[in-house]
Amino acid sequence: MSFAAYKMMHWPTGITNCGSGFITHCRADYVPQIPLIQTDEVESEWPAKQGIGPVPNLIVTAANVLEIYVVRVHEEGSKESKNSGETKRGILMDGVSSSSLELVCHYRLHGNVESMAILSKGGSDSSRRRDSIILSFQDAKISVLEFDDSIHGLRTSSMHCFEGPEWLHLKRGRESFARGPVVKVDPQGRCGSVLVYGLQMIVLKAAQGGSGLVGDEDTSGSGAAVSARIESSYVINLRDLDMKHVKDFIFVHGYIEPVMVILHERELTWAGRVSWKHHTCMISALSISTTLKQHPLIWSAMNLPHDAYKLLAVPSPIGGVLVVGANTIHYHSQSASCGLALNNYAVSADSSQELPRSSFIVELDAANANWLLNDVALLSTKTGELLLLTLVYDGRVVQRLDLSKSNPSVLTSDITTIGNSLFFLGSRLGDSLLVQFSCGSGASMPSSGLKEEFGDIDGDNPSAKRLRRSSSDALQDMVSGEELSLYGSAPNNTESAQKTFSFAVRDSLVNIGPLKDFSYGLRMNADASATGISKQSNYELVCCSGHGKNGALCVLRQSIRPEMITEVELPGCKGIWTVYHKSSRGHNADSSKMATYDDEYHAYLIISLEARTMVLETADLLSEVTESVDYYVQGRTVAAGNLFGRRRVVQVFERGARILDGSFMTQDLSFGAQNSESSSGSENSTVLSVSIADPYVLLRMNDGSIRLLVGDPSTCTVSVQTPSTIESLKKPISACTLYHDKGPEPWLRKTSTDAWLSTGVGESIDGADGGTLDQGDIYCVVCYESGDLEIFDVPNFNCVFTVDKILSGRTHLIDTYAWEPSKDSQTNINKSSEEVTGQGRKENIQNMKVVELAMQRWSGHHSRPFLFGILTDGTILCYHAYLYEGPEGSSKIEDSVSAQGSASVSNASASRLRNLRFVRIPLDAYTREEMSNEAPCQRITIFKNISGHQGFFLSGSRPSWFMVFRERLRVHPQLCDGSIVAFTVLHNVNCNHGLIYVTSQGILKICHLPSISTYDNHWPVQKVPLKATPHQVTYFAEKNLYPLIVSVPVLKPLNQVLSSLIDQEVGHQTDNQNLSSVELHRTYSVEEFEIRIMEPERSGGPWQTRATIPMQSSENALTVRVVTLFNTTTKENDTLLAVGTAYVQGEDVAARGRVLLFSVGRNADNPQNLVAEVYSKELKGAISAVASLQGHLLIASGPKIILHKWTGTELNGIAFYDAPPLYVVSLNIVKNFILLGDVHKSIYFLSWKEQGAQLNLLAKDFGSLDCFATEFLIDGSTLSLMVSDDQKNVQIFYYAPKMSESWKGQKLLSRAEFHVGAHVTKFLRLQMLSTSSGAAAGSDKTNRFALLFGTLDGSIGCIAPLDELTFRRLQSLQKKLVDAVAHVAGLNPRSFHQFRSNGKAHRPGPDSIVDCELLGHYEMLPLEEQLEIANQIGTTRSQILSNLNDLELGTSFL
Repeated sequence: MSFAAYKMMHWPTGITNCGSGFITHCRADYVPQIPLIQTDEVESEWPAKQGIGPVPNLIVTAANVLEIYVVRVHEEGSKESKNSGETKRGILMDGVSSSSLELVCHYRLHGNVESMAILSKGGSDSSRRRDSIILSFQDAKISVLEFDDSIHGLRTSSMHCFEGPEWLHLKRGRESFARGPVVKVDPQGRCGSVLVYGLQMIVLKAAQGGSGLVGDEDTSGSGAAVSARIESSYVINLRDLDMKHVKDFIFVHGYIEPVMVILHERELTWAGRVSWKHHTCMISALSISTTLKQHPLIWSAMNLPHDAYKLLAVPSPIGGVLVVGANTIHYHSQSASCGLALNNYAVSADSSQELPRSSFIVELDAANANWLLNDVALLSTKTGELLLLTLVYDGRVVQRLDLSKSNPSVLTSDITTIGNSLFFLGSRLGDSLLVQFSCGSGASMPSSGLKEEFGDIDGDNPSAKRLRRSSSDALQDMVSGEELSLYGSAPNNTESAQKTFSFAVRDSLVNIGPLKDFSYGLRMNADASATGISKQSNYELVCCSGHGKNGALCVLRQSIRPEMITEVELPGCKGIWTVYHKSSRGHNADSSKMATYDDEYHAYLIISLEARTMVLETADLLSEVTESVDYYVQGRTVAAGNLFGRRRVVQVFERGARILDGSFMTQDLSFGAQNSESSSGSENSTVLSVSIADPYVLLRMNDGSIRLLVGDPSTCTVSVQTPSTIESLKKPISACTLYHDKGPEPWLRKTSTDAWLSTGVGESIDGADGGTLDQGDIYCVVCYESGDLEIFDVPNFNCVFTVDKILSGRTHLIDTYAWEPSKDSQTNINKSSEEVTGQGRKENIQNMKVVELAMQRWSGHHSRPFLFGILTDGTILCYHAYLYEGPEGSSKIEDSVSAQGSASVSNASASRLRNLRFVRIPLDAYTREEMSNEAPCQRITIFKNISGHQGFFLSGSRPSWFMVFRERLRVHPQLCDGSIVAFTVLHNVNCNHGLIYVTSQGILKICHLPSISTYDNHWPVQKVPLKATPHQVTYFAEKNLYPLIVSVPVLKPLNQVLSSLIDQEVGHQTDNQNLSSVELHRTYSVEEFEIRIMEPERSGGPWQTRATIPMQSSENALTVRVVTLFNTTTKENDTLLAVGTAYVQGEDVAARGRVLLFSVGRNADNPQNLVAEVYSKELKGAISAVASLQGHLLIASGPKIILHKWTGTELNGIAFYDAPPLYVVSLNIVKNFILLGDVHKSIYFLSWKEQGAQLNLLAKDFGSLDCFATEFLIDGSTLSLMVSDDQKNVQIFYYAPKMSESWKGQKLLSRAEFHVGAHVTKFLRLQMLSTSSGAAAGSDKTNRFALLFGTLDGSIGCIAPLDELTFRRLQSLQKKLVDAVAHVAGLNPRSFHQFRSNGKAHRPGPDSIVDCELLGHYEMLPLEEQLEIANQIGTTRSQILSNLNDLELGTSFL
């Protein structure tokens, strides 16, 4: 393996940062009749009494993934009900029925987000302003992003980089830094600031609104929203201000200029000195003047405890700052201070005054916090407890702090408050939660209540908007006297501690990280006879993820495997459809029918074969009724469906159509030459494809024309029409579809320019059918052979939207006639240049066309339609519609339209969908397939409800499920049956919301979708909660069991813990005399380990624990492996479970460990004797890794590696190797070669010789490297050694004793190195699948293995070997793409994947890994650019795509 490809297969899910802000909309976009008081800060919205108020966006980052969500709050009842009356906030929980997150945009950045802040323009003037996102990246990169409506995505508004030679002085000679840049912003949005390199503070000055400095031309039109921007930046060196160790900083509220408070430590202390030197921290407040670039110190506070680590800015009107430490919380402002001790370890600075204590004991190290109200903060502890911290205050003086316990929750990494009644708990260790809260309080309102009620009092007073909350006297002027008496003049402070909060979890985001270990096992419903690629879907990945009470086993499967109910042989099938029928369906039954609309059972299953059609009844049993129905059964059916609100069935065959009422025909149509004006050859025209949208049926004929069957709901009959507008164009049509814009408010109507008139096209139709139809408009989407796309309204066929060349797959589709002329000329230039470029290599692009179209809007109040097109080369274009109201001056559009001259266009120009745009969505897991030359069958089948999921199914040789969650497409392949020719939904008694599909082998299967998995993830996942931390898992194949190490924290009395720290052999007496009796009865939390043996449930239910093996006290299980040992007495192989442990007893006790061997019993019925211990032995040193080597057991015990043989009763050492490894983290074995990775000393490569019984060191890496995981990489006959380290890199080494630079073979040579950007904790070697491309069969090696890896961010990827030709081609493509693709946030992929040595000496290795993350952008480029780039690197587009496709196919392991 000289060359490899790095490929992400599952993106990170562990959320590290989250924030909220008005990114995609502004505060004024909400219902304007509530004059909400505008806030000055992002962190705490002021609780507005009526309803929810404006809800900002949620922005989350997980490693290098950035996602923006909009929070949809669904209120009970009508919109009026939320504005009426004095709704108390206690009922608000019930007033809101649910809230959910909906994805706006998703980006994968070329860099991990270190920290994030939301820059917002606070205050009332900001009603039209939007917020921006500031991201900081490793070393010192800062990007500011804002949302651009016209492209429905983020664009970079400024970038600030403080790296490179000219900024080298900022590092002051240091190479490695404990943390990346930290960014915080001023609550009023006047500036932001970033702490880089530990001591350099970069101040980012925000552009003042209306100053004319930042692009006024961008505001284009009066109503457009402007986002907050950064204007300039400068650096403050904190060293000059005599600060040495900065721990945290924050901007505080309530000052005229931005004021930054910095928490820093003057001189460090350490554990041995804490009793003398414990109050080493202090805070300093600097007033930042961005214009003068001055920062005078205005106040400071000394003597803060050494473990203080976090600052929280208290919202106005109180102001000030909270300092959070492990054992104390302090409040400081310019005028007052107070504190709270949380446990017995808290000491006051001078022993004279004692801190007030909280009512319960808690430790607050590693806590996260945010403000719920202006005086209540929510803290989340390291155990996942939620605490409420209330500030008891009078005026602006805080008198004391009150801490109270609340609900336990997930272990968080970040908390953000969204609006005034929601917060989001982001988590790396568990699923992240969106929670709604509501606050009730005591009888008379506390002092904080005054401001809360204020929204009610001035409900109709417009000047309330302009009121700044800081001026309390203005408040009294405005509020009339009798209302002030509500509160009494002297508020009672004791009440404010009695606020009660109630919480409700509203939504959650799945997280599978951190993946500590995984194993690869068979699924329960595996198919033993499968071969090739479908065999891969027999496997699943069982991962240890999470921590503590969020610990879980995640069962991941890359492909979906439906649960089969029944199957039948059915050769020669071309298509299947299920239809509904209700016999008694009159107009009067509508109200009762609508309730069960989704639950209605199907009546008939129609199966189209080569030359005939079968009809089956889908009652309790599937019974064939072909003979007794009036369906057309003499030939094949093209399509079937329901019309007129499911009262009739329409069946379309090649030369005609039938309308049936149940099984009786009511109308028969044939498509002969009924149009005399159409071309004479139309007698033999047959139907190629059909699209049904009640009450219309659209037919595409084989001569490139279309027909429309128009239904009349009153008589339930249809008539054939040929749309005259399309007929007159005489352009052959390659694909077409009908789109039904359903729902209470049709979405596309909003994009028309006369939307406010609401003269929808569909109104006339809606009136006629007596309400049986979902009201909504119907459109016809047509794609011509030339590659142009048009949308017409039905039945008038006025063109409402036109796009040229949809084939090229541009990132945005805009109505051609809504373009500004300048852009128009631009595209013409492109086109002409495209014609010119080398005619010689026009690789069969001429005959590329769209062969299938589909447009669908799934249910959901705010859902937007998707548009899908399949091209001849198998590319799927997927577009998502969005609304963009362009600049107001639209006169030039009318001019250009009339210049076109065609009357029909200019008439319709008023009702064009001018504000409709489409943005292209990248599809991850989808693998293309070439279209066959025969008549293409329809591959897209849309489903509304299969086990509660919605989306569409793509049939063909690589079938996939496309599911829609939160307005986001999730693509899950289905490999288990190979190629699938037909698919449909089935809902009847025996198959509840299930599916039917027919494989190309001619087997019809009726299935369920397994409901146990969560499909709203990159891969379908099933989480098995353990309520404990899992550490390592292995797979026992014979019994299909998963032994895993778990640990649970247990509280033990202190004297027990202390006695375990004594070395028993030496026999010291415990010296407890310096501990008081009170201290001895305290408890201390200790992790207790056990081995659990889990078995997956056959039905797919919860997993069962079959047996547990407890460890001794203070014994940690370090490794568990299934080993095959050769029994020297019986001469047979024994398969045993080997466990390596270590006693953790502090630094005074010599390290010991045990090796345990267990046999797993035969009978699974009696779980007591499932596991039997066959051997145990205590050794010196921790047993950190075990492996079986040719029937012997290899044990890494401390700094030794010992090889044992197994006699059946005991292990006897036969060889050893005294390496200087300090602690072996991983052992891998291939044949007689051993690879071991050490925690500090990099990797060693050894071999075992039977005849001399010796372990020999072949070579090692002489560098120092902190290994995380190692594995062998096999490519044909070459063996390479892979290692990942603590700096998130991977390296590939090889052993070449003949090379001179290997020092006669002592040194391992570097073959490749790469920065992954995540801690890789485990490699798994899997055989790659041979790709079917016959051309490369010679070069394709048979035993080629790839390495699947899991990371601590919850991502999964693989590293696969490439042959040199492919590698060179992809590498030159990668170099082109670095410049050709616009990278989000301006990050460079090459610098991201550069090896990071963190200051250690490192000799750079060869660059022989290609990054498939970047190569994936190639397909997203417009077709012309793809051809151009392929030409520049001297290859063809089809060659590149087939290489990428082979890689995708070769690594579809699950």
